[in-house]
Amino acid sequence: MNRRGIPRSSGLPETRNVNERLGIPAHPSGLSYPQRYPYLENASLGEPLSIAEAARLIGCSPWTVRQTLIPMGLPVFRSGASGKLIFYRDQVVRWIQSRQGGNP
Repeated sequence: MNRRGIPRSSGLPETRNVNERLGIPAHPSGLSYPQRYPYLENASLGEPLSIAEAARLIGCSPWTVRQTLIPMGLPVFRSGASGKLIFYRDQVVRWIQSRQGGNP
């Protein structure tokens, strides 16, 4: 109860009921806001990687990734005002295969 003696409600069941009343189906992942998790929507991207993890996957240094491979077309997502570089595992693998002439 709050200071006025009115019972508090958590709001969680109401939110679920609002979605049901509006006809919004539940997302298969069970997430309320799947648009906040784009890597779950499009599984072909793979898991997100930092520049160090991407460099480890490729077999080079983060400096080489930044200075050589990104200008050559390595797919990268620059996040927000900080400019953090985010790579997606499957995109990196497909890029390597295409550069080597392998099957995508």
